[in-house]
Amino acid sequence: MTPIKGFARFAWTVLASTVLVILWGAYVRATGSGAGCGRHWPLCNGEVVPQAPTTKMLIEYSHRATAGLSVILVVALCVWAFRVYPKGHVIRKTAFVAMLFAFGEALIGAMLVLYELVADDTSMKRGVSGSLHLVNTFFLIGALTFTAYFASGGEPIRLRKQGVVPWMIGAILFGMLVLGTSGAVTALGDTLFPPKSIAEGFAQDLSPTAHLFLRLRVLHPVIAASVGAGVLALATGAPIARPGNLTRIAARIVLVAYLAQFGLGFLNVALLAPVWMQMAHLLVADIVWIALLVLSASVLR
Repeated sequence: MTPIKGFARFAWTVLASTVLVILWGAYVRATGSGAGCGRHWPLCNGEVVPQAPTTKMLIEYSHRATAGLSVILVVALCVWAFRVYPKGHVIRKTAFVAMLFAFGEALIGAMLVLYELVADDTSMKRGVSGSLHLVNTFFLIGALTFTAYFASGGEPIRLRKQGVVPWMIGAILFGMLVLGTSGAVTALGDTLFPPKSIAEGFAQDLSPTAHLFLRLRVLHPVIAASVGAGVLALATGAPIARPGNLTRIAARIVLVAYLAQFGLGFLNVALLAPVWMQMAHLLVADIVWIALLVLSASVLR
């Protein structure tokens, strides 16, 4: 695919800015600022620009502003794709899908606010909606990654006559979604029921009377180890089976980032999940997901 001047750079920029907005959203959740604008959306406490805002209000309002800007950028990316690429082109499709998931992000965010599934809410509805939010986020990042990848000259993906490879990669990607969902529940449990010590945290996890968010928290490292086996196998085997510079670079990033992510997980537990560590953990998770998608596309080219 012949790259269109400037489009690929803009696509990567939109992807990077989207990741930053996602991280700020994690900060909103981790600081309990989701109810900063009350039960109002898109207005903040019924105002376009809040008067005498509190700290939590500023955090939530700034997230809404940056999220709105992110949606505009994704829409602009889609419009540009439809203007410069011919009908039926894969970049048109990926950009359009990215726009749909960007709207999905805004819709889920609005529902969280309007149904008050924020701040100190411990209902299962919040857990389910948070997991749905995470899955939608991963799909949004995925669509933007493929848009930038193809716009940069990435070869088309071919699933036929690839044997079991597409199924193996599909299973690994699905495992990453499951891992991300369990991570979202874990982070929610850390926010709503912060332990005062490691011992108290383990006691919470193993208590039969503990909230479900806490009892599910113990599954996250188990899922991480299980999915990690597949991720590391792909990262080590792909450069051998499908040699190439892009495959090798993407495989190295996946390998290093996933091992770093695993280490950050243990550090997160040891430090009792401070806000900055939760954000670092999410950032590396996004990097793993992006690199894994590029590696998968490179293998299936």
